Amino acid sequence: MMGTPSGRVRQTVLEWLKDPAAHFPPASLDPLGAGVTLRAVAAKLGVPRRTAAAHLDFLTRLGLLRTRRRLLRTYYRRDEARISEVAQLFEKNW
Repeated sequence: MMGTPSGRVRQTVLEWLKDPAAHFPPASLDPLGAGVTLRAVAAKLGVPRRTAAAHLDFLTRLGLLRTRRRLLRTYYRRDEARISEVAQLFEKNW
């Protein structure tokens, strides 16, 4: 899942979302939380929005990201509790 070329992209996105203010322009940040827009992720990756959406949707289905809808935008942010659970599973050799 995370060792494939797509997995490296997903790892990169998760790293960026640790500190979104350091990696994304202020206009793309959720004013009420730590999330960023799909458009900002796609622009930073240099891929079409549809491709970025596929990566973000996959991470959301795994529970590693949470979404928040505000007005016409969806913001993505890390779910630190779930990421910690998954990391512990891998440390215990699944």
